[in-house]
Amino acid sequence: MARKVQTVTISAEGRDKGKVFLITEMPASRAEKWALRALLAIGRGGVQLPEGIEKMGFAGIVSYGINLITQLPYEEAEYLLAEMFTCVQIMPDPARPQIVRAVQDDDIEEVATRITLRKEIFGLHSDFLKAVGKSTTASTSPNLPTA
Repeated sequence: MARKVQTVTISAEGRDKGKVFLITEMPASRAEKWALRALLAIGRGGVQLPEGIEKMGFAGIVSYGINLITQLPYEEAEYLLAEMFTCVQIMPDPARPQIVRAVQDDDIEEVATRITLRKEIFGLHSDFLKAVGKSTTASTSPNLPTA
């Protein structure tokens, strides 16, 4: 099965209105490494997790996702945030959707656009994590203790 791809058209007023971006899901190995680096950075950064999140499992952590990263010191978050954006391409001419290229600094003129794209990136990648977080091996392995 191919990786998920999502088209995002900026609808907010501003200099980026109407620009079209393509977000492509990271390969599973890269997404796993990114998530592990993020969780380790969150642990090192002393970020306070919401009370009871341990009962929600990994899906609970995913649901707080980008909010947790924003609580990290900049030095910890910078690499994670930059790597997120490697999933984004721009469609310079929406009339020719087959032509996409990597995003360059001048392609995005509004901070709000970057934030919108980050939310979309995280959403695209967290769908599979939410599904994993809801499943349990205990349901198929009766010898394992349940929580």
